[in-house]
Amino acid sequence: MRHQSLLLGGIVLATLAFSAVQPASAADTKIERVYGTYCVQCHGLKRNGTGVNLPALSVRPRDHTDPKGMGSLPDDEIFKAIKTGGLSVNKSVLMPSWGGTLNDKQITEMVHYLRTVCKCGH
Repeated sequence: MRHQSLLLGGIVLATLAFSAVQPASAADTKIERVYGTYCVQCHGLKRNGTGVNLPALSVRPRDHTDPKGMGSLPDDEIFKAIKTGGLSVNKSVLMPSWGGTLNDKQITEMVHYLRTVCKCGH
């Protein structure tokens, strides 16, 4: 009987551990790949504004891991910056417009992804 209790307890613990480490959803993984394709050159693999293009830029790209800086931005401003470029939100002209490449759904997903990166969800 004791052996069965230990086995049952082990199964419960394994189930809890497995459910606590859930893989990213397909949408999260897909938008992360989009970030990896279009954003890391400037914003960096660590999402902190230290991409390979940094030495050639006159303005440092935004640090997407900064909860204070990212937390002060409304979602609609982030959406607009991605869709129509930095100049449209009074930021760097070096931030390109991605509206011709990404659709509104992808941009919305990117805004949500950036909120997870900065741990500053709204």
